[in-house]
Amino acid sequence: MGALNGYKILDFSTLLPGPYATMTLADMGAEVLKVSGKDKYDLVVHWPPIIKDAEVTSAQAWLGRNKKTIYLNIKKPSAAEAVKRLIMEYDIVVEQFRPGVMSKLGIGYEQLKEINTKIIYCAITGYGQTGPFAFKAGHDINYLSRAGISCAAGRKDGGPSLYNFQIADVAGGSMNAVASILAAIIYREKTGKGQFIDVSMQDSVIPFNSMDGASYFAGGPLPSRESGMLNGGQIYDFYETSDGEYMSVGSLEPKFFAALCKGLEHPEWSDGKILETDLATVKTAFREKFKSKTRAQWTEIFSNLDACVEPVMNLLEVSKDEHLRSRDMWPSVEVPCTNGVKITQMGCPLNLSECQPEYRHAGYPEGYHTEQILPSLGYNDEQIKEMINS
Repeated sequence: MGALNGYKILDFSTLLPGPYATMTLADMGAEVLKVSGKDKYDLVVHWPPIIKDAEVTSAQAWLGRNKKTIYLNIKKPSAAEAVKRLIMEYDIVVEQFRPGVMSKLGIGYEQLKEINTKIIYCAITGYGQTGPFAFKAGHDINYLSRAGISCAAGRKDGGPSLYNFQIADVAGGSMNAVASILAAIIYREKTGKGQFIDVSMQDSVIPFNSMDGASYFAGGPLPSRESGMLNGGQIYDFYETSDGEYMSVGSLEPKFFAALCKGLEHPEWSDGKILETDLATVKTAFREKFKSKTRAQWTEIFSNLDACVEPVMNLLEVSKDEHLRSRDMWPSVEVPCTNGVKITQMGCPLNLSECQPEYRHAGYPEGYHTEQILPSLGYNDEQIKEMINS
């Protein structure tokens, strides 16, 4: 039995934050119905490639995992009326429009709360429902930039650095949506009351300033590139190897630094005192030393040392990693509408002893369940056609 069996979510979100959040909830047993616009382009849903012998892209197969999907043109009053019928059954809503959009369509929180007083309504936006930036468009790079993260990331001589990962979208928006919805479910079970959830992706990454942020607001220095313990100002860093690959060094604590010095053949520095007097010499020596061997050689050396030193791996290498395979992070999931085609996907990181995530099926083609769901609400073919077309 999934942890969230019996909970039903109506998902109007697009792109990555909302769909990843609802996929996580679906993996844990929630029934998710994804509502899409038939003629609306979604950058992530259409992200190539299309899976061979299937009608979905790899992104849709992943983010649509364990979900049902229907078409509705919610700009039409008839489609908005269908949502009001659905809300009697799907009493958790996730949406990702700018503030007020759903209300203008007649299906915002206040309108739906009149129909189902226990509704939990989660709105994910870039800058939140209030404030001067509430209606401003943005993407992950913008939220990180306006949260103080990017100004201290990267190299002094190269400016801010990019990650091939949507930090504010997923670690911020998605995970805070999941946590907020679960908290609201617990609150509803205690009180019988639903509520509105305002998730701001910029708000979500403010705490990611972590130690630098806490220090600054207590009178510490303003964070800048390569100045702190965690952004290249100390030994915590990436080091190039002789074959052009990299090793990551996280040897912050004294015992780990001592093990690092042993591996790099500098036992005279093991007590760490030189870090306070001549850090530049240490870092230069470490960079030169790492360039004397290949990444594979260093990986072998540090495999026997408890030093927090690991190789920088690509996705192919990660997908073959014995540790991650043992933790079922690469499940094989069947793609619907195929003759049993299965694909490898990234698994759910939630690990509960009594109710593990389930991978029932990959994502269906958009709108696949329209003719299954809408007739159950009392609509005929002509009415359905009118509700989903432009």
